Amino acid sequence: MAGHGAGDGRSPPSPLEEPVARGSSRSLSRAHRRRATVRAAAALLLCGAAVPACASSSEHRPDRAASASARQRALQASAAAKRKAEKEAERARLLPGMPPPLDPHDLYAADRPGKLSRTVRDYPSRVYVPNTLSDTVSVIDPKKFKVVRTIQVGHQPQHVVPSWDLKTLWVNNDLGNTLTPINPGNGRVGRPVDVHDPYNLYFTPDGKYAVVMASMDRALVFRDAHTMKVVKSVPVDCYGVNHADFSPDGRYFIVSCEFSGELLKVDTAKKKVIAKQRLPIAGAMPQDVKISPNGKTWYIADMVANGLWVLDGDTFGKPRLLPTGKGTHGLYVSRDSRAMYISNRGEGTISVLSFKSGKLVRRWRLPGGGSPDMGGVSADGKVLWLSGRYNAEVYAIDTRTGRLRARIPVGGGPHGLAVYPQPGRYSLGHTGIFR
Repeated sequence: MAGHGAGDGRSPPSPLEEPVARGSSRSLSRAHRRRATVRAAAALLLCGAAVPACASSSEHRPDRAASASARQRALQASAAAKRKAEKEAERARLLPGMPPPLDPHDLYAADRPGKLSRTVRDYPSRVYVPNTLSDTVSVIDPKKFKVVRTIQVGHQPQHVVPSWDLKTLWVNNDLGNTLTPINPGNGRVGRPVDVHDPYNLYFTPDGKYAVVMASMDRALVFRDAHTMKVVKSVPVDCYGVNHADFSPDGRYFIVSCEFSGELLKVDTAKKKVIAKQRLPIAGAMPQDVKISPNGKTWYIADMVANGLWVLDGDTFGKPRLLPTGKGTHGLYVSRDSRAMYISNRGEGTISVLSFKSGKLVRRWRLPGGGSPDMGGVSADGKVLWLSGRYNAEVYAIDTRTGRLRARIPVGGGPHGLAVYPQPGRYSLGHTGIFR
């Protein structure tokens, strides 16, 4: 009995163990097995108390993947709902009846090279040049760089303006007090329509009204876009209303007053002047008006200031001047919406503005000089066409290099020529502002 006494230095056997006789290998093996079984049972008991801790990582991967996939679907659904809400909010802000912009971040997204609408797809490509001193329109074949036809129109034609629906070209016979319609599909000239003092012509973005810039009458005359019947005449207290452009939502437009150096802001729906400001330079003569692709910045050419007035149209605050060249006159956006071509009539140059940097990046000089005035960009974006106001000629300028490709003789005093057709869904007027 002495073998298991308290004084032998060993612990008593565990209740789950049995003592093993020395020298017995079989008994020793059984003891080892029993102890292994006990350990496994204890491990199972522990796992039962904390199952998640005992599960393998591979068993939970499908659950985590499913959870991540669900989160991704939820995020995508949320983003789609947000985009839909933004589009609906944007539509609510638009002038009723106005086609929404193709891209809210680029007003000229519909004007990409060759992107002709079905309406104009089969029209022959031509350049229509109103000659103010000859009372004619010279028609140029842009492939031949040659006048192929001369049309007799009313007295002092100033601009050739594409209609909102793109189906008609209106010749603005300013002193003749008529508009001469030309069918750009077959070249037929229609019966002149009586319209008093039509120096220039625009169309509201909803296509309902033509807006006549009655310069000498000192009025903005809203007319039915098809019949040209007067709907409302809005008197203005500035002199020489001549050019304009519309806000991204169509709710307002900004007008330049050439002879008093002022700008007007007009509510489109109310047909009402809502603000006016005088340009901060003596003798200012604002001309063409153009809005940036992102719709945030407005540019107004000024022949006396020799540059562009740059302003925020929404706030209609004080503008800053960006010098470009002598006699700054016409403004035309490139087909990729990256640049704007600026004609400097007083020095025979064309400046190129980068919309991204807001700075001038190039200046092209016409060899032998000239008087680049109004015009437009070819449908493929490769040629800038400008009238030579004091030189009885038209210039075709390569938009990649600035090289003069052709100098074409036309009638006297060529002014607001229209390149047609051009890409775009509808026209806002002038020599072709397309959206």
